[in-house]
Amino acid sequence: MKKYAVGVVLAVMASGAMAKEWKTVRIGVDASYPPFESIAPGGQVVGFDADLTRALCAKMNVKCVWIPQDLDGIIPALKARKFDIIVSSLTVTDQRREQIDFSDKLFDAPARMIAKKGSTLLPTAQSLKGKRIGVEQGSTQEAFAKAYWEPKGVTIVPYQNQDQVYADLATGRLDAALQDELQADAGFLKTPRGKDFAWAGPEVKDPKTIGEGTAIGVRKEDGELKAMLNKALAQVHQDGTFTKLEKQYFDVDIYESR
Repeated sequence: MKKYAVGVVLAVMASGAMAKEWKTVRIGVDASYPPFESIAPGGQVVGFDADLTRALCAKMNVKCVWIPQDLDGIIPALKARKFDIIVSSLTVTDQRREQIDFSDKLFDAPARMIAKKGSTLLPTAQSLKGKRIGVEQGSTQEAFAKAYWEPKGVTIVPYQNQDQVYADLATGRLDAALQDELQADAGFLKTPRGKDFAWAGPEVKDPKTIGEGTAIGVRKEDGELKAMLNKALAQVHQDGTFTKLEKQYFDVDIYESR
């Protein structure tokens, strides 16, 4: 009888060790991508991603804590357990899937180039030869530009964050910039600092490097957390929370923008 009791206790302990009770979820973010994520004057993370994530945390009944991290190191930092998930307009690609897992889709992530109004530049290697194009380090746009444009004479200039890309574009140090279309539209072109700039050519597409939508990054071993996130995502779509938040920031359907 004693042996049986000990066995039951050990079994319970083993099952408990396998399941983690999530009370706090630490979120890695590169907060340089308004209107999705940025830092307000008071120091808090704000934007559509931030509001959506707070809604997800409420559905999961967990406390969410934001941890700043540059994009080029955000996946290694997740794997090193600096935080538990990535919410940073992170595009899903096959290369990234080799390292981490992803939640269900958050929203579409088309890529598009911007340049000075009146520019005749197009997002092709032939048009951009000899030009300087700004991208954010670690982004899918950087991967695309370095794969297809740089070998053909285009100078690709990576920056630590997207704000730095726009700063050099505005001062003329760059001829154009390649980034997420939704972010560039609401976070740059429709702001005072983007008044002299416009789209330069059509959307850039490449499933291999650009990917096809954003999601929450999760460690492969955290299947329970991924399931919780997906359940909460389904709930915010069902109860209208996603649409309500979306309309506060965008005038298009970002979940199916194409």
